[in-house]
Amino acid sequence: MSAGPAYSARVTNFAALLATALCWGFNWPIVKIMLATNTPWSLRAAGVTGGALVLTAAARVRGLSLAIPRRHWHAVAIAGLLNVAIFNICVVFAQLTMPTSRAAILTFTMPLWTTLFAWWFLGETIDTRRRIALTIGAAGLAVLSLPFWPIIATGGIPFGLVYVLGAAISWALGTVWLKAHPIDAPALTVTAWQVITAAAICIICMLTFETPHLDLTRRPQLLAFLYHILLPQGLAYILWFGLVRRIPASTVSLGTLLVPVFGVLGSVLLLGDWPTHLDLAGLALIVAAVALDQLRPAQSPHR
Repeated sequence: MSAGPAYSARVTNFAALLATALCWGFNWPIVKIMLATNTPWSLRAAGVTGGALVLTAAARVRGLSLAIPRRHWHAVAIAGLLNVAIFNICVVFAQLTMPTSRAAILTFTMPLWTTLFAWWFLGETIDTRRRIALTIGAAGLAVLSLPFWPIIATGGIPFGLVYVLGAAISWALGTVWLKAHPIDAPALTVTAWQVITAAAICIICMLTFETPHLDLTRRPQLLAFLYHILLPQGLAYILWFGLVRRIPASTVSLGTLLVPVFGVLGSVLLLGDWPTHLDLAGLALIVAAVALDQLRPAQSPHR
């Protein structure tokens, strides 16, 4: 019976990972819809700022203080830069350079980078089962990167691939950074300040690189924007950073391999963007990797 609480915790964590993946996965076609009538920097600045307001309001409703000890300010700023600002900026430009479903899938090389950085900086072990899961996931992502190989072979720069890898690496570094620098404040407060930091960065970039333009006069655009700030920029961040505090960085990142699965599903439902045989092959490998990592039998306590 002693395994009961442990099993319950695993179920709760997996449910949170699933909800996070669903929110972020469907956000890919949602962003594509908004990019049809809005400029990228304005969309990014407005979306992240909206998320910051939602998270701040949520903290207040729960009676949480927004104060963070001065000694943690630099840690929050760096986490906001890596986890939110760079990631969000890279993925919006990736959407402008390749199909939405493929961009969603390729961005999620981040579990591979997170596992490497967690081993390097945190000393987290990589057991045999996780090695196999990572290998299968890497194979799926390699298959989906095939369209970029001719560009690389001719010495060209596949900017779409640069954007998605930039997003993946920045997120992985941010995840490991938070594990290495725990912040003495509620998870929701820490999350809110990360998104506030990212919002400030995105606003500065918007004012520097473009004339602000945000059009939400059409109903689809408005509904898409509301989804964007309430779920991916709000709820999903709350769930994610809570998970980061409770379970190993490599495990929580492997769980997010479900995001591209939902990203492809959302692209089909909302954009009519049907996956190719290449996409389906990559997704099959990714689902196998997630199942192998997440559906493990109950284990004894960590040694």
